[in-house]
This record gives sequence, structure tokens and C-alpha cells, in this order.
Amino acid sequence: MKKINVVGAVLVENGKILCAQRGEGKSLAYLWEFPGGKIEVGETPQEALIRELQEELMIEVEVQSEKFEETSYQYDFGVVNLTTFICLLKKGTPQLTEHIAVQWLKPAELNKVQWAPADIPAVKKLMEMNAIL
Repeated sequence: MKKINVVGAVLVENGKILCAQRGEGKSLAYLWEFPGGKIEVGETPQEALIRELQEELMIEVEVQSEKFEETSYQYDFGVVNLTTFICLLKKGTPQLTEHIAVQWLKPAELNKVQWAPADIPAVKKLMEMNAIL
């Protein structure tokens, strides 16, 4: 089974978290996720996250934490190892280049959208905390 190491941003602004919806034709189409992507060879997870958010959303972020949550989930296409980090928006407004929608939700509102399975443990942890930073 293929192993895929990815990172996701719990991007926080004004007490809300950025949620991104995957597009049609992609694996996990229409499900919501923390934006991010695959870790390239030679990158730290934090470097990968900064690069992915620049490429996907045209924003600059500051990675705040060592890691927020680590999850492994077996999909039909492989095992996704997801590490999420708390991030703060430094520059820019999220632009849709890879996703079909984004929403800023309070932690208590995160269950309003349908999440990709690998993201759910971080969602639950955020909802239990019910506040960010």
C-alpha cells in the first residue's frame, strides 16, 4: 500500500479556521480539508506547508506549532499520514487555485461541513478545545 506523507494547516484568523473544499475530479472530491499537500524530498513538514499554501492559496503563513495532530488513514489509493500545524496568516487573501470553496469557521462550527476522513481527528480536537491560541 502506497504511503503518502502530507501536511495540513489549521490556519487561524480572528478565532476562525480556514476550511477548504476539494474539487470535482480529485480524490475525495467535494470533501473539506485543512489546506496543504505532499511533503517533497528534502523538505521539512513546515517547509512543505509554507510552499503548498503559497502554491494553492497564494498566501504566506507563519507555522506556530511543532505539530497539532498526526493521523494515518487508509484510503483506497493509499495510506495518508497527515500532520497538521497551527498557522497564522502573514500576507495575502486565500485565492481558489486548487479548491472550489473556502470558509472561515469557528471551532464549534467545524462539523457543518463534510471532512475528509484523515482530517477528522484534528477537527474533533479543535471542537473539544473550542478556542484557538
